[in-house]
Amino acid sequence: MSGPPEVDYTATSARPSWSALPASLRHALTVALGTEILEVAPSVGSGFTGGFAAPVTLADGRQLFIKAADDSQHPYKAYQREAELVPRLPASIQVPRILATAHATAPRTAAAAGSPPGAATRGKPSTTISGATASSPTPATEGEARWFAVASERVDARMPGMPWTPEDFATVTSTLEQMADALTPSPFDDLEPFSAEIEGPSFPRYRPAEILAGKEPMPEGFQPWLPDRLRELQELVELYPTALAPTSAIHTDIRPDNLLIDASNICWTVDWNWLSLGPAWFDWVGLLPLAHRHGIDTLAAVKTSPLTADVPPEHLDCFAAVLAVYFINRLDAPPPPGCTPEIRRHQRLYAWAYFDWLAIRRNWA
Repeated sequence: MSGPPEVDYTATSARPSWSALPASLRHALTVALGTEILEVAPSVGSGFTGGFAAPVTLADGRQLFIKAADDSQHPYKAYQREAELVPRLPASIQVPRILATAHATAPRTAAAAGSPPGAATRGKPSTTISGATASSPTPATEGEARWFAVASERVDARMPGMPWTPEDFATVTSTLEQMADALTPSPFDDLEPFSAEIEGPSFPRYRPAEILAGKEPMPEGFQPWLPDRLRELQELVELYPTALAPTSAIHTDIRPDNLLIDASNICWTVDWNWLSLGPAWFDWVGLLPLAHRHGIDTLAAVKTSPLTADVPPEHLDCFAAVLAVYFINRLDAPPPPGCTPEIRRHQRLYAWAYFDWLAIRRNWA
């Protein structure tokens, strides 16, 4: 294909129904919440995984949001990490509160996420607790899966960025500026810098140079000027130790489906499982390439935002180069276990948008 795909971020996941979760986990949640779960809405369509994620109504009238996964899926650890980190965030950050967590075990063959309705089986609930601290998992025997669920406040809100409007962009920008201020310096003492990810074995840090050397193929379907800019792209990536120096705690995964704007025009942030260390502007700048594609004047915004007004342009270009190189990695490979093919379409769209943004900033086209 040539050019970027369109991605509907409200319909990118394939999630199981409530009835497909093991009875042991549903019971553990009832105990943790202190009341019956009366009604469960269909799972949301956002995200790229097969973890359960749906609004629920309790018998006492409370409306919550529950996420759950077994230990064969990526979200299993991600949900636990989020349950650990969210209660430690500064109070000024608008994030749904964690209200309860639960662990359980169930036979692995019948309890896998995505099983047809009615396939849920009984298993062993662990000691569950209501509050912000995750309970300890019950040891699983051979042939059993461990399950984890987290219940949080339900936010009645909509996703911005479909497409970006000046009003929503202004709301999100203000929120992320305040968030960066609350997270600078980092209130956490146990986070890794984002640069450690770049230096890790799975990050395609040298991909432009490898393409130039003929060790990797040129990704198909991108801008025609890209082959002539690979050397400059590699040089920009190599600026990361200075450009992405860790000064703040950062979300690292701010995108439309991790943002919610409610009826009072308050912006909420969700999915905090990738918290890391980086420059204070990291999360906001990550939105700019796609917003620019939707007609937002991000070049002007960069000059006026307190997050970036004094940042060297090369640092922002380094960030865009690093993310673009990351997103072109494994574009044609099957999605990771538990993820939907939409994750590859998301990668292609974001890679294209980041390349376009660099081209505008650096006069490449």
